[in-house]
Amino acid sequence: MPLYKSISPNSQTTVKIWKITESFDDLMLSVNLKPESLKRVMGMKSELHQRGFLSVRRLLQEFGYEDADLFYDENGKPHLKDGKQISITHSFNFAAIIISDLVIGIDIEKQRDKIQIIAHKFIDYENDYLDKAASDYVEKLTVIWCVKESLYKLFATPGLSFKQHCLVIPISDGANETVAWIDYEGRKCSYNIEFLEFEGFTCAYAIA
Repeated sequence: MPLYKSISPNSQTTVKIWKITESFDDLMLSVNLKPESLKRVMGMKSELHQRGFLSVRRLLQEFGYEDADLFYDENGKPHLKDGKQISITHSFNFAAIIISDLVIGIDIEKQRDKIQIIAHKFIDYENDYLDKAASDYVEKLTVIWCVKESLYKLFATPGLSFKQHCLVIPISDGANETVAWIDYEGRKCSYNIEFLEFEGFTCAYAIA
């Protein structure tokens, strides 16, 4: 499928989202993988994960990059050889990449009721303003999870806790942006957050 959505939050940043409708074989034919990436994708047991991995490489091409331009550091954070900042995500049949001159992070999640079961693991400060009886409780939980996952990817520091160190400021009804904080070992950093919802999914990205 062609590119699903392209967003430019500012002049230095671009987000591209891909809806994965292609088969594994079609995606394999459309990308050029370095040997370690080929080994990695062929070792995946789930075709869904394989297609997610390959669609990210297909998205790289939309930015003018190849798989060979991408590498990961010791914390698993992706980098581009030209020094641009990059963050990557995929969930079920959607994948997304954000590339910027600024420090960034991105996450996509499917909105599912079962997020309520694990809410206690990543929600703390946010309990003060969340309404568990609200009809959009699952959607708001999903936004908060996506925001915190984006912060985690952006900060890329072992030991960072979604619950203890990441705070999401209340989100107004109908809004698609907020501010979030990381408060970690004496470091207090705020980040601008934008998010969107589509086809039962939520995507959020953090920009320093």
